[in-house]
Amino acid sequence: MENTTAIQTTPKPTTKPITVALDIGTTKICAIAGRLDEFGKLEVLGIGKVVSTGVNRGVISNIDKTVRAIREAVDTAEKAAGVKFRNVHVGIAGQHIKSRQHRGILTRDNNQDEISQKDIDKLIADMHLLVLPPGDKILHVIPQEYTVDYEQGITDPIGMSGVRLEANFHIITGQASASANIVRCVERAGLKVLDLTLEPIASAHAVLSDEEKEAGVALVDIGGGTTDLSIFKDGIIRHTAVIPFGGNVITSDIAEGCHVTKKNAEKLKVKFGSALAAEIHENRIISINGINDRGHKEISERNLALIIQARVEEIFDYVLWEIKKSNFADKLIAGIVVTGGGALLRDIDKLIEYHLHYPCRVGLPRERFAHGYSESLANPIFSTAVGLLLHGIQQADKHVPAEEETVQAHTETSKKANLLEKLFQGAKRFFEIEDDLNV
Repeated sequence: MENTTAIQTTPKPTTKPITVALDIGTTKICAIAGRLDEFGKLEVLGIGKVVSTGVNRGVISNIDKTVRAIREAVDTAEKAAGVKFRNVHVGIAGQHIKSRQHRGILTRDNNQDEISQKDIDKLIADMHLLVLPPGDKILHVIPQEYTVDYEQGITDPIGMSGVRLEANFHIITGQASASANIVRCVERAGLKVLDLTLEPIASAHAVLSDEEKEAGVALVDIGGGTTDLSIFKDGIIRHTAVIPFGGNVITSDIAEGCHVTKKNAEKLKVKFGSALAAEIHENRIISINGINDRGHKEISERNLALIIQARVEEIFDYVLWEIKKSNFADKLIAGIVVTGGGALLRDIDKLIEYHLHYPCRVGLPRERFAHGYSESLANPIFSTAVGLLLHGIQQADKHVPAEEETVQAHTETSKKANLLEKLFQGAKRFFEIEDDLNV
C-alpha cells in the first residue's frame, strides 16, 4: 500500500483587490492602479500618463480625443500592472463647480432609541432634494457638525439619544452635462465609473496630514486649466472652490511677453521659471532657438520671472478672496499647502508666504507610498491621481463586484425558494393529517 503524506500549508494572506483611479486633467490624463499593502501603505502597480488635448479648464471639450487619451493611459497602466481594468474612480473639476452650506433637521419619533446611521442617511437624502439651478446636480453632501436636542458641536451622534437631530452640510454641485460627458468618455473607453470625486478633496487625501486638517489648512492645487482650493478645520472640510486659472495662463503670458511660441514658453516655464523675481540675478540671459532657423532669441531670466510672478500673484489674489469668503482666514494655523503641476515653479512657496502672509509648503504624496516606490511618483503632478486612488481604496468595501452581486442574488433566491418549499411541504402534511383525522 502506497504511503501518502498530508502536507499542511500556511494559507497565503488574502491579496487585496486592485483599485484604479483616473485623473482627467487639462494638460494630462493619468491612470493609476494600486492597493494597500499589509502595513497600510500604498503599493502602486501600474501608471499611465498621456497628454490631454480634449479637455479645457477641467471640462471635456472633445469627446473623441479624450476617449483616445483615456484608452492610451489605461492601456499603459494595464501593461505595467499585468491585469485588465473594468472599474475606475474618476475625478471631476472645472469652473462649473460650486459649493454651499445647508442645514438639515430630522425630528425622531422616540428619544429613547439611539441615533443610528439610518438617521444620518435620512438627513443626507433630504439634502439631495434641494432645488438647484437648472442643469446642476449634487456631487457631494459632506456632513460637518451635528446638533442633538440643541447640544451643538457633535462630530459623531451615532449612539446618542435625542428627538431633534440637526446637521450642517457642505454641499458641492456641478453641471450635470459635465459629469455626464466624463462618464460617457470613460464608458466609451470600455470602463465603468464607480464614482466621481471632486479633485480638491482627492488631492487632500494624498498630501495633507490629519494634524494639518485639525489645525486649519488651505490646500491649493494648481493644475493646467484650473486652481482648486479646499479648506479644512477641526478635521472637517469647510470650503471648496475652483478658480478658472492655472498653469496654462502662465504659459500664455510668457508666450506673449517674450514673443515666443507656446511650446517654447512651456519649456521656459518648466526649466527656468521662478515665481519670485527678487531671487533672480538681472544679468542672467536665456538663449532659445527661433522659428524655422531664424536664429537664437535671448530672454532675460529676470523678466521671465516677473511675468510668472505677476500671474501667480493674481491667481493667489483669487485664492485669498475665497479664503476670506469662507470665514476661516484667521483660523489657518497650518497655513497653505500648494500642490499640482504649478507647485513645481521655483520659489512658489516663498512667494505665497510673502504675498499672503501664511506659512506655506509644497505638498507631495510621498508619505502615502510603500517602501521602494519610484521617486518619480513623489511629484505634485500626481497628487490628484494618488488621492483618487486612496479615496477609491477607502470606498472599495462599499462596491460589490458584479460577479459577487450575482452570487449573492442567486443565494438569496435559493434561500427563498427553499423556504417556500418547506412551507408548502408543511402545509401539505398538515392537510394530510387533518384528512386522516376526519376519516
